[in-house]
Amino acid sequence: MRKITRKCFVITLSLFLANMGAGYAQAKKESADLKNFPKGATPQEIGQRVANRFLSLPHSNFGRPTPPKVITYPETCVWYGALTFAKETKNNDLTKQLAKRFEPLFEEEAKMIPVPDHVDYTVFGAVPLELYIQTKEKKYLDLGKGIADKQWGPPEGPRVKPESHEFYNKGLTWQTRMWIDDMFMITAVQAQAYRATGDRTYIDRAAKEMVVYLDELQQPNGLFYHAPDVPFFWGRGDGWMAAGMAELLRSLPKNNPNYDRIMKGYKTMMASLLKYQAEDGMWRQLIDDPESWPETSSTGMFTFAMITGVKNGWLDKNTYGPAARKGWLALISYLDENSDVREVCQGTNKKNDRQYYLDRERITGDNHGQAPILWCASALLR
Repeated sequence: MRKITRKCFVITLSLFLANMGAGYAQAKKESADLKNFPKGATPQEIGQRVANRFLSLPHSNFGRPTPPKVITYPETCVWYGALTFAKETKNNDLTKQLAKRFEPLFEEEAKMIPVPDHVDYTVFGAVPLELYIQTKEKKYLDLGKGIADKQWGPPEGPRVKPESHEFYNKGLTWQTRMWIDDMFMITAVQAQAYRATGDRTYIDRAAKEMVVYLDELQQPNGLFYHAPDVPFFWGRGDGWMAAGMAELLRSLPKNNPNYDRIMKGYKTMMASLLKYQAEDGMWRQLIDDPESWPETSSTGMFTFAMITGVKNGWLDKNTYGPAARKGWLALISYLDENSDVREVCQGTNKKNDRQYYLDRERITGDNHGQAPILWCASALLR
């Protein structure tokens, strides 16, 4: 009787452990799932909400009440994200609405097209290039390609500095300035020109530029100071780098001589970000500062970079899938009833002062935060 009891106990324990192991495996699989989300949290629903919100608003002037004189780069980033979302959902009606918003720029609002003499203005070219990709209307290609070409053309205009000629003579864009923001602004428009034309010149030169920035600015831990003289890992600044590398790598041919170097920089950064993600899925205003506040624009950009890495097989799904899923679910919890995201750091210049970053205004509905939500939605659907 005692033997039977012991045998039953062993069998029961074995079954319990087997079930527990199976349950753990299932839970782990679900935590890395980037396809199935609860109702109200799907990329289709969230992306549509945020895209509709964008269409309902006039051109934005960094949250100021006065209308902008030209299209600003945060609006460009939302517009581009809404277009990629429309493409991934095959929502032709949304594409038409986004194109309709663009039409006045060919007519009465033509002066609002930014002069492409600075990275923040040149990134605007990504929008007409995406419109061309989706509509095949040549007017969009002519505009977008012209902007991308200007970025690598000879220095011209009042923004030219002595170093502009030095960068140009090295085969870089004369708009180079060694700010981490540039590695989204430059790579986005050049990658788009490649996607629209198939001409590798565009993406090859963007890759060359990226390596220069990586060699100059990436720290040993994989992250980036806001500037060489400002030793703080500011969330959105690093977000531009993370998103820029992901956006470039998803179209960069593997036989590009700089592919491996960029992939190394990207993976090193992702591994570091993994360590600093908070338990709730968010990243902070200062990435490595536990006393800093959870910030949504950086969280969106890091999440986009990780989703893109997992989807393309650059990152291990079991390691980075849960982080990407947590990031998405945390990010969208900050959306209010108007589909405006809260806790977005205001536009921020560099300053060698920790308190300066901690005290930055937290804005609701700022396009710096709206854009990465759309990028994530598109990435989840690719």
